[in-house]
Amino acid sequence: MLFAVSMTFVDQTIVSIAAPNIIDELGLSSSGMQWVVNAYLLSLAAFFALGGRLSDIIGHRRVMVIGTLLFVVSSVLCGCVPAGDYAQTWLIVFRATQGLGAALMFPAALAVVIAVFPVEKRGRALALFFGLSGALTAVGPPLGGWLTAWTWRAIFWVNVPVAVIALVLAAMARIPETRRREKLDVPGAVLVAVGMGLSVLGFQQASAWGWSSVATWACVVGGLAVLVVFCRYELRVAEPLIKLHVFRDRAFTVDMLVLFFAMLAFVPVFFFASVYAQVSLSASPNQAALYLLYFFIGFGIASQWGGRILDRRGARPAMKIGTALGAVGFGLWANKLTDLSMHDQWPYAALAGAGIGFLLAPASTDAVNRSIGASYGEVTGVTQTVRNYAASIGIAAFGTILTHVTTDKVRETLTSKGVPADVANDAARSVAEAVTGNPDAQAPTGDGRIATLMRDSIDAVRLDFAEANQRVFYGMAIALAVAYLCAHRHPGTRVTGDGATPSPEHPDGAGGKAAAGDAPGT
Repeated sequence: MLFAVSMTFVDQTIVSIAAPNIIDELGLSSSGMQWVVNAYLLSLAAFFALGGRLSDIIGHRRVMVIGTLLFVVSSVLCGCVPAGDYAQTWLIVFRATQGLGAALMFPAALAVVIAVFPVEKRGRALALFFGLSGALTAVGPPLGGWLTAWTWRAIFWVNVPVAVIALVLAAMARIPETRRREKLDVPGAVLVAVGMGLSVLGFQQASAWGWSSVATWACVVGGLAVLVVFCRYELRVAEPLIKLHVFRDRAFTVDMLVLFFAMLAFVPVFFFASVYAQVSLSASPNQAALYLLYFFIGFGIASQWGGRILDRRGARPAMKIGTALGAVGFGLWANKLTDLSMHDQWPYAALAGAGIGFLLAPASTDAVNRSIGASYGEVTGVTQTVRNYAASIGIAAFGTILTHVTTDKVRETLTSKGVPADVANDAARSVAEAVTGNPDAQAPTGDGRIATLMRDSIDAVRLDFAEANQRVFYGMAIALAVAYLCAHRHPGTRVTGDGATPSPEHPDGAGGKAAAGDAPGT
């Protein structure tokens, strides 16, 4: 199951490294490239709850196999995108079907893990599953850098051998099949998909439509309104897509809030840090992968400590430490972006990664443990929907900020150097909408005054792009700070067995054990 879900996590980061190369070869705009990244996350969020319910109704093993096949076929088609007018549409469509495959695969794989481990070993198994699957995101940047040196298309094709191995291992494991005779909540699935899609569309297109546009706010407000309708519908229907009563547990709600605000930074940072490295630092894809590796070194080390804190003292201490470290790390990292030195940034990138590492597995595991009385597929649908919806909003909102700030700063730089206002405005929009990994290659040729001024401004434009990214990273720090405030609301209880009642932590830091068989705590 870890082999299967590894593809879904690696795919969240591997595409970011190749983004400038994809933009350059296919002629995409930066907003179009953000949709290529975001289509996967949005589809994953919109259909994750559906995947969890289908897994319960049709069977975990069957849905895992279907999801894996859909994911790998979509990956092959993404790698075969033809150059031309339809390239952007092609990539976005098959990235979305990739997300659908992942949404089917992941909850089914998790349900299998839960089904085959006895109660006394389930907590450790879940921590291992979430810890390793989260850490697999670290594979994306170096693998993406290495494959992009050959061809960026290989970042999609690499999923084929992984999928084959996953399917062979699944067949060898002889996974027991379980099903629940229940109806599928189709209206609920439609409502949640439409609500998420509309709201993210509004955030994403704000860079093109503007924040004063009626269309922008119609999408954002309309999408959120549909999500409210979805929640009200789910509370009335007999067999809902998502059983919202799990939010009656305050600890579960806090876990979800911490994950939501943390995910605003965690997945988007791969895209923005990668493009920043390749534009402002003139780094190659391999060097950009190394830049992101600092983040993952901190993430990997801290995730081990976070798991130990979860076992000994519960999720609250780990979440408080993680959100605090993350907020400080992203803030200090943002402050260093304009130095244009990769060497000076690594301690802060590692600190930001450590913050996410501390909180990710504890918050996810604590949330799933509190679903003991319900279906794990359903509750995992809730947790992963929240995580991926937050990541989609993060990329869309921060992408809009990046585009607007870059355009304004580049325009000011060019006009200050004597470039005519109309030319400066067009060039600024071009830089913001056509970010590439090699700005020097995009400089205008010729001996004219304007061409010379534009070439002389390349270094200043790099700094402008760094300052725009600085705003984005400060936004990520703020998101972690809000998550820190949420973590303080966690009641500090623990769940220690199947159907266990959460019990308060002892003063000495050891959580008290509850008797198995009790009802889930509220």
